Amino acid sequence: MRDPEATRETILKKSGVLFNTQGYKATSISQITDATGFTKGAIYRHFGSKDDLEKETLAFLSNILFEKLRVIIVQEKNAVDKLRGIFKFFESYISNPPLKGGCPLLNAAIEVDDAHPALRKEAVKTLAVLKKSLVTILQNGIDHKQLKPDTDVAFFATLIIAALEGGIMMSKLEGNNNDIRKMIKHLNDQLEMIML
Repeated sequence: MRDPEATRETILKKSGVLFNTQGYKATSISQITDATGFTKGAIYRHFGSKDDLEKETLAFLSNILFEKLRVIIVQEKNAVDKLRGIFKFFESYISNPPLKGGCPLLNAAIEVDDAHPALRKEAVKTLAVLKKSLVTILQNGIDHKQLKPDTDVAFFATLIIAALEGGIMMSKLEGNNNDIRKMIKHLNDQLEMIML
């Protein structure tokens, strides 16, 4: 008898690679059964539908990414170094992606539309977690007198995400790190302007 949690995790891991490299809608259940070695029935026993599997896989991949970021964040002592650690993490995304296929949020965001509400909802949730984490770091920087008190934390969090995700998308498309490096330089310049 198989362990249901181990089976579930195997399905999420294998589906994650497929979804993150081929796309959510382009990946068929038969490809997932081939990759996992499980039957269609076994997959649907753990996930009610392909939409449920897509949504839970995005959450699973996002949690892996967030855990890697958390390790970086807790190592640093102040808001500025935490932000620079995040920038450095994303700078290495093209040459050393932590997940095969790249950023799960970016990949899902590009693919979702009104026809895929469950996946879109999960992508929005992932974005909200990322944004909230950045807002918290920025606000802590203000509270600990590391950043200027008039810093618009919501704006700066949005700027960081847009610059990093856009830089990754452009660098991935062009097959080099040039654009992500430019975005990180810009973010570091912006960070210098709000530092005390």
